[in-house]
Amino acid sequence: MFIHLPALLIFLYFLYRIILPLKAGNGGKIAAALLLFCLSQQHFFYRCFLGGMASPELPTPALTLLTCIFVWLLFFFVLMLLYDVAALGKKNAAKAAFSPARRQVLTICLAAVPAVYGVRQAVAVPEVHHLEARLPSLPRELDGLSLVQISDLHISSLLPAPRVRTVVEKVNALQPDLVVLTGDMVDGPPDRRAGGAAQLKELRARYGVFGCAGNHEYYADFHAWMKVFPTLGITMLLNNHKVIPIGGQNLVLAGVTDIVAKRYALPMPDISAALAGAPENGFRILMDHRPGGAAVNARAGVDLQLSGHTHGGQILGMTLLVAEYNEGYLSGWYQVGNMRLYVSPGAGLWGGFPVRLGVPSEIAAVTLRAG
Repeated sequence: MFIHLPALLIFLYFLYRIILPLKAGNGGKIAAALLLFCLSQQHFFYRCFLGGMASPELPTPALTLLTCIFVWLLFFFVLMLLYDVAALGKKNAAKAAFSPARRQVLTICLAAVPAVYGVRQAVAVPEVHHLEARLPSLPRELDGLSLVQISDLHISSLLPAPRVRTVVEKVNALQPDLVVLTGDMVDGPPDRRAGGAAQLKELRARYGVFGCAGNHEYYADFHAWMKVFPTLGITMLLNNHKVIPIGGQNLVLAGVTDIVAKRYALPMPDISAALAGAPENGFRILMDHRPGGAAVNARAGVDLQLSGHTHGGQILGMTLLVAEYNEGYLSGWYQVGNMRLYVSPGAGLWGGFPVRLGVPSEIAAVTLRAG
């Protein structure tokens, strides 16, 4: 068990900047310090006592409140730090404008606005985003084929069964030809997520519901979930493919595993295995949770890749950093060689940092168009 070090630094900063200067007795300062330490170390307590960072087992209202407090603490830290940096060499001017107490109250209020709004946006039911994919290699017989992509649903105590049910209802209202779940569907093992995951059984699509594994499926007991998903009507494609005859043409839908599989001594993503034996004349769609392997997949002959994982960067300003860790891919459409790539910002978020600012979640309704 380890203390969460980044949060420890935040605690030490506030201890020095706010708690120690308080005009209070030692008992008051110690109590304030203990409260601040506990609030800053949410991830530590989640990991050690409440089921894990990604899936803490708390009632949804309590978890939402604690999440808002933690996110507020992060924004408060950023604002205070920015103020301190800006005030270097200008201490007299700063004091003339605001007293330290008034400044801290103002900063607290300012930090609360993005924290509450950001968490609210993170847990909100995603809207449907209608898209068209112009694909020169698409056979005319497949023109107009509709698919719905749900990525990064992250079913958890924070994003529970009623939210999942609403997502499913929105998807079914679209009457899609295909539904694809591009990983990170769940946080937590099957016995804890049974109610939320059961909602996926109601998904309906003309040619079926398919999925690939994301990194969180591995964190959440991979072997158990790979047995559960088929009972929910989800065909999992793990380094393999399914040939779907449509209008005299072959649609090849493939899926690969996730690179985190290496930690668990499980098969790594293998596009060659995923496409082995696929018809040469078939239009090839690939589900790959992470967009980083797009160049390799394009060279293997994939026509359209659907990915997630990045959450779109979650916050405007974080997007450049997130793209840097995903080979430059963040969200939206990309042309990679002869392949089109779509990266969804996702339909949910994991519980470690559930906040969205300027990057809304989505249900992607994609219509394929020839030419």
